Amino acid sequence: MSKYQESAKQLLDHIGGSENISVVTHCVTRMRFVLNDPKKANVDEIEKIGIVKGTFTQAGQFQVIVGNEVSSFYNEFIKIAGVSDTSKDEAKEVAKQNMNILQRLISHLADIFTPLIPALVVGGLILGFRNVIGDIKLMEDGTKTIVEISQFWAGVHAFLWLIGEAIFHFLPVGITWAVARKMGASQILGIVLGITLVSPQLLNAYGVAGAEEIPFWDFGFAQIDMIGYQAQVIPAILAGLVFSYLELKLRKIVPNSISMIVVPFLSLVPTVLLAHTILGPIGWEIGSWISNVVYTSLTSAFGWLFAAVFGFVYAPLVITGLHHMTNAIDLQLMSELGGTNLWPMIALSNIAQGSAVLAMIYINRKNEAEKQVSIPAAISCYLGVTEPAMFGINLKYGFPFLAAMIGSLVAAVISVGSGVMANSIGVGGLPGILSIQPQFMGTFALAMVVAIIIPIVLTMVFNKMNLGKVAFKKNR
Repeated sequence: MSKYQESAKQLLDHIGGSENISVVTHCVTRMRFVLNDPKKANVDEIEKIGIVKGTFTQAGQFQVIVGNEVSSFYNEFIKIAGVSDTSKDEAKEVAKQNMNILQRLISHLADIFTPLIPALVVGGLILGFRNVIGDIKLMEDGTKTIVEISQFWAGVHAFLWLIGEAIFHFLPVGITWAVARKMGASQILGIVLGITLVSPQLLNAYGVAGAEEIPFWDFGFAQIDMIGYQAQVIPAILAGLVFSYLELKLRKIVPNSISMIVVPFLSLVPTVLLAHTILGPIGWEIGSWISNVVYTSLTSAFGWLFAAVFGFVYAPLVITGLHHMTNAIDLQLMSELGGTNLWPMIALSNIAQGSAVLAMIYINRKNEAEKQVSIPAAISCYLGVTEPAMFGINLKYGFPFLAAMIGSLVAAVISVGSGVMANSIGVGGLPGILSIQPQFMGTFALAMVVAIIIPIVLTMVFNKMNLGKVAFKKNR
């Protein structure tokens, strides 16, 4: 008998049985259900199941946190429940029936940027490593960089830019692909569209100011500047949306006999033209405005207040799903300013949540069952995956979650007050320091220490104040 069989049976029973499951799938740590009647799910009983680390509802889906064992548990569950394997895309489509307009907008943004995150994380780590060996004077009494004294590391430094450039300069290719994929349009044409925004024959957008002459396409009656949109987010999103809309509409009206020829041509060519005449310039202005507002807010005299609020509320934003909106802002800041001062606060919030769990491990050190949940949760949180820690421990008791929010607030104020900038989005935990620009690594390390110590101390204090008394009685 599988070790997951009994837990799977219990979950099926408390979720309302097979007849209450419309769709079920899983991600890295969670089971994702779209239920016919969400009220039939007995949350209290589900959270008593040994393998379950917490539950929450987001984006129209009832989600059960299992942890790293979720894949094996899922296979056992669908076997017992008698339901078929379902893709995450299908689950999201069904879940939209339970979502309002704001939730759908957030879901769309998440669907666009989530597939890009692995590349962005790799790119962030690569840029961080290049900065360490190429910009920080670590050798010969602090007078030279590693690259300056070693041909091998100089070669590594140059070679790694091949990957960094592919990820960040050619980011619009990934975005237009992701939009086409999300909308159900032709993905290869989405890729082609993205390439037309960053083609080597185009003048790099960031070189326009210093260019003696801007090349252009001459149509006789009109001229179009040959300017690219390297690393730009909003122009790529707008172009991807227009292309997808045109293709999907044309599919409905063009006869099948000629659709293979007509639809790709009439959807791609007009979109490329619009991208270089209307969508690109408008998107550039919108993106610049967004990045300027955020950057000005964080660097103004009241930047500490913005940081305090963001640091305090980021973890609750994760619960609602609103945190997905920060991906677009981070990418826009990176393209406009060469870095982001928003992402470091996100990494610090994750570290703070993991630190609160660390305190709970000590508090519950004699509870073996609790340690089986809390230790893996703390490790995954420090590596950037927060759900097991937040839903499995911190939200269950309440006071560790508050302690982590306060620690995140203080750390965010230190980060923003010191002007800390990250090269890009990176691993949202302790390894995140590799994505920080070299001159700010020391300050960020201090903020990390604060994000570790304050949540641990406050969690201990809140526990002594018996803020968790009710929760402990419930779980004994």
